[in-house]
Amino acid sequence: MSQSTYSMPPEKVEIFKSLDGWARENVLVHLKPVEKCWQPQHFLPDPTSDGFLEQVEELRERAMEIPDDCLVVLVGDMITEEALPTYQAMFNTHDGIRDETGSSLTAWGIWVRAWAAEENRHGDLLNKYLYLSGRVDMRQVEKTVQYLIGFGMDIQTENNPFLGFVYSSFQERATFISHGNTAVLAKHYGDNHLAQICRTIAADEKRHETAYATIMDKLFEVDPDLSVLAFDKMMRKKISMPAHWMYDGQDEDLYVHFSAVAQRLGVYTVEDYANILEFLVERWNVEKLTGLSDEGRKAQDYVCRLAPKIRRLEERAQMRAKPKPDVTFSWIFNRSVKL
Repeated sequence: MSQSTYSMPPEKVEIFKSLDGWARENVLVHLKPVEKCWQPQHFLPDPTSDGFLEQVEELRERAMEIPDDCLVVLVGDMITEEALPTYQAMFNTHDGIRDETGSSLTAWGIWVRAWAAEENRHGDLLNKYLYLSGRVDMRQVEKTVQYLIGFGMDIQTENNPFLGFVYSSFQERATFISHGNTAVLAKHYGDNHLAQICRTIAADEKRHETAYATIMDKLFEVDPDLSVLAFDKMMRKKISMPAHWMYDGQDEDLYVHFSAVAQRLGVYTVEDYANILEFLVERWNVEKLTGLSDEGRKAQDYVCRLAPKIRRLEERAQMRAKPKPDVTFSWIFNRSVKL
């Protein structure tokens, strides 16, 4: 598989070195001090309590009402969160912002480590909830996590932080939407505690989205041409979700099947994808950019027209869609789920 690397002009690395002070004041503020952060144990039965077993039993009783298709989405979201080592490693491929020592005191190095530390709680919490619920085959789930971290991901950001920050702005908003919609489903099926868990994770994702979108605000100000070209390039490639190489040792199309269930349930849909694109176009004032190169103007036109095109294509695809077969998921003991 050919992979494009180092697409940012070398002289542009200086942009990120010059923005270290700005990032310290405008990006690091979106982190929370550890002592003020929620931790997974806030939402889980207390193993030191005399009532621990009763608390676990209550959790299991609530979880029994969650349908299999919702469990599939919840497991897929959890596995995506658990592949965190890949995401931190991906950031450290990017020119100008990588953590050169593993403990760099640059604003970019501090951000990547602390962001990863905050994100780490998401997988921990969902993993422990699913373990205690007794509803899923944890061995298959754990195998999927191991496969995914081992495979890594190819989101085609080319060691280029302009591409990386476009991707992260989009992806963090996507996970905010996905966890928020999962919360709605959990509440619908009577598990208000799970709904609270998903809403809490969604709030973190929203805060992180704000940080990444703020970085792109600044990059559009500093270098609008390179920024809009990066936006164009990522949208032409299509934003691949970070778990696109998900595998459980059985299903070669596991991510496709998981995504189809999420689409059917309304957890994360093509419409959401188009809405995120429109949101970012408006957020970054892409339509109003001036002084662009010829290539920049073409990129501007492309991204501004893309969302309606996506919706039209999806509408046609739905009209031509044939009934899909049910698919078994090893995560739920090989029970079948409608796609």
